Amino acid sequence: MHSALTHRTDRGTVTAWALWDWGSSAFNAVLVTFVFSVYLKDSVGASIPDAAAHYGFAMAAAGILIAVIAPVQGRRTDVKGHRRRAVRVWTLVTVCLMASLFFVRNDAPWYFYLGCTIMAVASVTFQFAEVPYFAMLAQVSTKQTVGRVSGYGWAAGYFGGIFLLLICFVGFISGSGETRGLLGLPIEGGLNIRLVAVLAAVWLLVFGLPVMFRVPEIPADPKAARQSFTQAYRNLFSEVAQLWRTDRNSVFFLLASAVFRDGLAGVFTFGAILAVSVYGISASDVLLFGVAANVVSALGAVLAGYLDDIIGPKPVIVVSLLCMILDCAVLYLVSGATMFWIFGLILCLFVGPAQSAARTFLTRVSPPRREGQMFGLYATTGRAVSWLAPGAFAIFVALFDADRAGIIGIGLILLLGCLLMLSVASPRK
Repeated sequence: MHSALTHRTDRGTVTAWALWDWGSSAFNAVLVTFVFSVYLKDSVGASIPDAAAHYGFAMAAAGILIAVIAPVQGRRTDVKGHRRRAVRVWTLVTVCLMASLFFVRNDAPWYFYLGCTIMAVASVTFQFAEVPYFAMLAQVSTKQTVGRVSGYGWAAGYFGGIFLLLICFVGFISGSGETRGLLGLPIEGGLNIRLVAVLAAVWLLVFGLPVMFRVPEIPADPKAARQSFTQAYRNLFSEVAQLWRTDRNSVFFLLASAVFRDGLAGVFTFGAILAVSVYGISASDVLLFGVAANVVSALGAVLAGYLDDIIGPKPVIVVSLLCMILDCAVLYLVSGATMFWIFGLILCLFVGPAQSAARTFLTRVSPPRREGQMFGLYATTGRAVSWLAPGAFAIFVALFDADRAGIIGIGLILLLGCLLMLSVASPRK
């Protein structure tokens, strides 16, 4: 049972918690997905052979660090009573790293390696903040409201990304010539994009502050609070072995969710590529589709959050995955921009619900005061299979010598995740 000192479910606290999701879009949508990574590979690294591969290796190294450290880091925040402090510290470190991207110019090759290093380190620190943040879901919801709260937060992340991307595009990026955007920022030295990184840092800081003060801190476990990092690893292995013996269903869920979450990531990773190369969407309209896709995903997450609280997260996940698999089959058969807009948005409608319900499922099955560790394992298993969707996409493109065939690869990963999920028992309400 939660203590009133550590558990607050009032509207103000839930909003403060969800605002971190809103702010985190500055890192995920702006830096990693749409703006700064593209600038880093195509502009800063323009003179460097295989710049994309170098960037990929840097991010892969970051992923390995996250996979190795995240579970222990999450468990230590649980036992030391530092969950809120961990969110605060690692968010502030990430903000500083994001702001430091201002110094990554595009007029000398060495800036590319500086940018790759900062992005990789920031990916690690961001994940270290996200793990205890996810664990806080148990503190700001009840078993009757966890679905709605998670869906609310996930939707906030989508809408935050939309809003900030539009600000960046209109104010900093749009147009042509030596100056860009409504602000008329010069492009010399990549100044307009470097200022986008600063704006993203400020965005995360401003919207990340409320959760640092509003959500209560959890108390320390006096028996385990003084354990060293080495002891934490030993305890982790012991507790995972115990989890396997006593709650094998949670282990199966971690494995199943890792697979289908990679399939969900593949939808966004390769969606823009397919839109242009297969369905004839213009490059300028891809951003508009991205905005529409985020809106639809956000609405789906909110609506599914209510269903989650009524019927449980497993049916939400399974139905969402089945609908996405069917939609992938339709997308493989149809052609043209109009068909992509229709069935691409239908596909996105079910991404948000599956993501949000996966978070609530783990919250429901996590033992009390071990949510941080469980979400650390959630991050680790996700990283461990993050090659599945890209690999399947590439294999089918190569086999059929057509980008369209990559849809089959993504659909198969979603199908595998769905089949694995069917063997997982629903959590108790």
